[in-house]
Amino acid sequence: MTTLVPILGDQLTRTIASLDGCDKAFTVVLMMEVWDETTYVRHHKQKIVLILSAMRHFAAELEAQGWTVDYVRLDDKANTGSFTGEVERAVKRHKAKAVRVVESGEWRVAEMMEGWSEALGIPVDILPDDRFLCSKEEFYVWAQGRERLLMENFYRDMRVRTDLLMDGKKPEGGQWNFDKENRAGPDMLMDPPPTPGFPPDKVTREVIALVESRFGNHFGSLERFRWPVTAKQANKALDKFIAERLPEFGTYQDAMVHGQDDLFHSLLSTSINLGLLDPLEVCRRAEKAYRERKVPLNAAEGFIRQIIGWREYIRGMYWFEMPGLREANALKAQRPLPDFYWTGETDMRCLADCVRSTRDNAHAHHIQRLMVLGNFALLAGILPQEVEDWFLVVYADAYEWVELPNVAAMALWADKGRLASKPYAASGNYINKMSDYCGPCRYDVRKKTGEDACPFNPLYWHFLVRNRKLLEKNMRINRVYGTWDRMDADKRKDYLASAEAVLDNLVPARKGWARD
Repeated sequence: MTTLVPILGDQLTRTIASLDGCDKAFTVVLMMEVWDETTYVRHHKQKIVLILSAMRHFAAELEAQGWTVDYVRLDDKANTGSFTGEVERAVKRHKAKAVRVVESGEWRVAEMMEGWSEALGIPVDILPDDRFLCSKEEFYVWAQGRERLLMENFYRDMRVRTDLLMDGKKPEGGQWNFDKENRAGPDMLMDPPPTPGFPPDKVTREVIALVESRFGNHFGSLERFRWPVTAKQANKALDKFIAERLPEFGTYQDAMVHGQDDLFHSLLSTSINLGLLDPLEVCRRAEKAYRERKVPLNAAEGFIRQIIGWREYIRGMYWFEMPGLREANALKAQRPLPDFYWTGETDMRCLADCVRSTRDNAHAHHIQRLMVLGNFALLAGILPQEVEDWFLVVYADAYEWVELPNVAAMALWADKGRLASKPYAASGNYINKMSDYCGPCRYDVRKKTGEDACPFNPLYWHFLVRNRKLLEKNMRINRVYGTWDRMDADKRKDYLASAEAVLDNLVPARKGWARD
């Protein structure tokens, strides 16, 4: 009896649960490049190349291990363009009597899978994705009955469960979180090592040609494509990060420097999210470096927290809050996405540089995403669904399960604080502190109002004023309203007028950048 095992493009793990216990003689692995998945949003060209190239390399590895792989390419003439259509065709081709598949990471595909058994007329076994350390069911149990679903509480539970950076029952170093030691701005003495890149091989070059031909009008450039597309390459990237950049990662993880796109960041999220790296093993490698006194505790802890804390928490929150999270808009933001998010054509030096890096690399680090790109969208009242689409399109590591909670809940506070206890709203002062963007900028970060003032400054107060009814009861932000109330009436008027001028000059993006 033949069992069909579909493996999706973000399930490229040799120990994937759907293959566990399967007999190679009676198993066909199905891998599908389908039009629906490349175009449900108009993904960055590097993201499409990354996933398709990694899939083709992974299929070759499986075949070398003796698995029968049925690989459907995007340009196959009979390709139906959808997962469901290709599974139906493969069941008929191989006379499969059962389907075995790992659950999808995204709501829309999970809904699709639920209909497969009825559509195919054969059993479909949908298995939990055990590459995550906390299952959806375990997260639901953790979340039930809690008034506040704080990541810090979840993270501590995960530290105990994994025994990472633990000293018996206590956290290593006597505290759980060293975030206060991880907030240094740029330093003239910073000297980040080069990030390892992997020149495209023949397979990747073929995919690049395909993408330029079929998706040439999508956002982004392929000139600097350098992502790992195999587990071997991803492990080399991990080795280099642990040895060269992790020691300074903790201290400078929030810093931003114009033209220096990577600094001390790992750029491993693409490999982890594809399945090329095991997240727990990555964390154990970081812990080992700390135990061997090769990296400081604040670096190891900060990096591990991003994976077993934030990544696992975000995934749990996605499934806990769906499907409503996609439509959430607690602040009733309605302004269209500005055109400069696509073109980078703005005199705001910070935003221009973040968009440039995003276009060239399909990457920007977490503070650029949250406190520059996300912060502006929050302050300006940009429609959450348009911001969410943009983030899903432009980053190589973006899948809805990780992108949507980070944008809707963390950056835009669209969920009314279910995830973040306060909006991450900041004026130009924060960006000036954490970057070198402001000095040469056409706008003056020291000016609060007027044509030459940094737009973040008046927008910050405009945001607070228009959302006062909702936010002034928030214990973490309500004190700023006292500052506003003590201002001279003319000063308040100048702030609001300056903000309105900024908003009036925003040019909406043309339709079709994110979705057809």
